[in-house]
Amino acid sequence: MSGEIVLDFVKCINEHDVNRLSEFLSDDHTFTDAHNNIISGRENLLQGWKSYYNMFPDYNIEVDEFYEAGSTFVMMGFASGTYKGLNPERNHWKLPAAWKAVVENGKIKHWQVYCDTRVPLEIIQKNI
Repeated sequence: MSGEIVLDFVKCINEHDVNRLSEFLSDDHTFTDAHNNIISGRENLLQGWKSYYNMFPDYNIEVDEFYEAGSTFVMMGFASGTYKGLNPERNHWKLPAAWKAVVENGKIKHWQVYCDTRVPLEIIQKNI
């Protein structure tokens, strides 16, 4: 059941459904990005997702592998997006990525991403 929650959460991420994303987050949800920055709290996370979707309106997660260890889930695959939807030939990226989710009481308590963000950051810099 918890694995289904995680995969439904990924589906919401790919649909950019911020309202529905909030239904999956615990009140004390934390997010850790690829640089080990931590954001806490549902409202902060929802704002973060909205901002990220504005930056990468076609952001997508592809899960190729899925592992479960108790309440912890690990997914491996690819993340992709196009900076502000501008000039996809120059501003699109697709990178190997991994994600960790911790589920508690039917909610995502923690979400963490592992990905080399150098390419998306370079794309952002050249478009500023």
